[in-house]
Parts: sequence; C-alpha cells; structure tokens
Amino acid sequence: MLTIIAITIGLFFAINIGASGAAASMGIAYGAGVVKKRLALLLCSIAVFLGAWLGGGEVVKTIGSGIVPSSTFTVPVALIVLASAALSLFLANIFGIPLSTSEVAVGSVVGAGIVYQSVFVGKLVWIMLFWLLTPFTAFFIAIGASYLLENRRLKGWMKARKAVPFLTVLVVFMGLFEAFSAGMNNVANAVGPLVGANILAVGSGIFWGGLFVAAGALLLGQRVLETNGKKITTLRLEEGCVISGTGATIVTVASVFGIPVPLTQITTSSIIGMGFAKHGKAVLKKDIVVQLLTVWIVSPVLSMVLSYTLIQLIIEHNFYPIIAMVGVLISVFGVSSLMKRQKPAVAVQQQAAKE
Repeated sequence: MLTIIAITIGLFFAINIGASGAAASMGIAYGAGVVKKRLALLLCSIAVFLGAWLGGGEVVKTIGSGIVPSSTFTVPVALIVLASAALSLFLANIFGIPLSTSEVAVGSVVGAGIVYQSVFVGKLVWIMLFWLLTPFTAFFIAIGASYLLENRRLKGWMKARKAVPFLTVLVVFMGLFEAFSAGMNNVANAVGPLVGANILAVGSGIFWGGLFVAAGALLLGQRVLETNGKKITTLRLEEGCVISGTGATIVTVASVFGIPVPLTQITTSSIIGMGFAKHGKAVLKKDIVVQLLTVWIVSPVLSMVLSYTLIQLIIEHNFYPIIAMVGVLISVFGVSSLMKRQKPAVAVQQQAAKE
C-alpha cells in the first residue's frame, strides 16, 4: 500500500512539474504572440515528454543516489520526500508562480538526509553553486543580447517583412528545445526518490514520469504560462529566441552532467534581464518579480523543513526536533508575510510623496 501511495504522489508531483515547466518553455512563444495558449501547451507537453524519455536518466541518478545514498530512500522516506516536494509545488501553482522544481525536490531530499546524517555535502554545494550562477548568467546574457539586438544593421533586418517568418519558426523551435531540456532535467524531481528506493527502475521511471509531466503541462499550465509570457515584460520575437535558447542550452548541458538546475529561474531571469535593458531598475520593482523572489527563497527551505519534520514525526517517532523545525517554519512564513506587507507600505509612501 505504501508503494502504491508513493508512486501516486510521485506522479502527482510530476503533473505539477509539468504545470510549472510550461512557463519555462513555450511561455516565450506565447508571450510574443506566435502561438495560441492551447497550442503552446500541447507543443510543450510533447517536447517535455521526449526530453524526459530520451535524456532524463542522469539527473534521475543524481536525485536518487547523488545527494544522499540510495539506502536512505526506504519506501516510507521516499513517500514523505515526494509528498513534501509536491505540496510545496502545488501551492505555488495555485498562485500562478513559476517555481523551480529542482530546488523543491532537492530541499526535500536534503531534509531526509539531515535526519539520517547522510547528505553528500560536496555534491550538494556543487548543485547549489549552479543554482546561484545559472540565473545570474542568464540575466547578464539577456542584457548583453538585448544591446546586441540594437545594432543598426541587425535591427533593420529584423524589421523587414521577410524576417518575420524566420523569427516565428525560430522562436517556436527554441521553445520546443527549452521544453525538451525541461523534460531532461525536471522529471528526476518526481521519480528520483522512487528510483532510489527501488520502487521503479530508471527506464520505467523516466517514461511514466515524463508522461505525467506532459499531462501536467497540457492540463494545468495556463496560469504559469500567462505569468511568464505576459506579466513580467513584453517580448519581441528575437528576444524570445535569445531567452529560450539561453535557458535550453544551459539546462541541457547541466542535464548531461546530471545536475538538477532551476530552469524556471533561468528563463525568468532572462526575461527580467531583457526588461532591465529596456526599462532599467523599474522592472525589478514590479510586484511579480518581488513575488517570484519570495517564492524562490521560501520554497527549498519549506520543502526541506516539511520533509525533515514528517520523517522525524512519522518514521522516527522523535518529537524533540519538531520544536526547532516549527520555529524555522514560523520564521519562513514571517519573512514571506513581511515582504508582502512592505509592498502596500511603499505604495502609500510614494503616494504621500506625490501629494
């Protein structure tokens, strides 16, 4: 029964990964007005499945045995790890926020590793270094590309009517490439613990995980697609090509080496970089950006604390560490609440200054 529940939760997590991943792939083509919403989600789901099925194995191995030993993943532990990650991601999808499934999944795995003192610290530091560097890299590449696109000759060619069909095809191709890379990297977050616990083999795990990730993109990706495509900044076709190509290349390279990276953060950072080049610091003050940053900070901590607490409580029957974990949870939600309260206060101050 526990095995069935663990597989069910893993596939539920995969559905939510698909819903979040939609924003990090075909959201660019949708925001540029190249494809309609339903077609964008359909194309995303196909490419995500192919990426998971054909290239998701290395990252699955990392999640299943690279951060903590596979012996850590008993069936109950795998169940709790997946439940903690899925709950964190599901809440983010309800609010329409693009969330890094890698951070959520790794946070849950680390929570289990802390309980049993089995975390491979060197590997974890390496992964976290990629988390830190890849969004910044994407941000600055986008700024550089934005200035390059202002070149007079290049700009003149892009304004020509004959360039539109080429750019349209290119931005869709780049979106498909990014969705493919999302499948390669993100399916591991749902099935890695199941593979680590020997509930599923690697091959069957990436197949079924990829199938349910695709279903999530198709059925539940609308809100996050809207957020990444239209709520942060307006994009031209050539900008969309740069953003999708940057994200897809970074994530594909990381996937080949088995590194789970924050695809959604990479893509969103590229979009913000484009907005920064055009509008300056004003784009960094938008509510949606503040909200994204809040979720990015809170999500791995939340999933780690949930995983650690539930394992201590349900499996180890140890109640003493729970007090400390409750304190951490209160702090996490307190920071989140303060950041939300600061926005109205700033608005009031700005209005008073105008008056």
